[in-house]
Amino acid sequence: MEFSIQFWIQIIIYAVSFGCVYGNFSTRLKYLEKKMDKHNQLQDRMVAVEASAKQADRRLDELREEIRDEEERR
Repeated sequence: MEFSIQFWIQIIIYAVSFGCVYGNFSTRLKYLEKKMDKHNQLQDRMVAVEASAKQADRRLDELREEIRDEEERR
């Protein structure tokens, strides 16, 4: 079985096309992964901020109660 030059040119064209599509796909996938990592980090930071806000709110309530107790004593 003998392959013509057109066959090999066509195979090379297919290989180059596949390489370009694969490269484009992998590049976009890496971009989306970075974007998702940023989003996940934001969620983690927001959880920490919410916990800190709850703790600060509890502390404010405690301080308000202490102030009320001091005012009642006077």
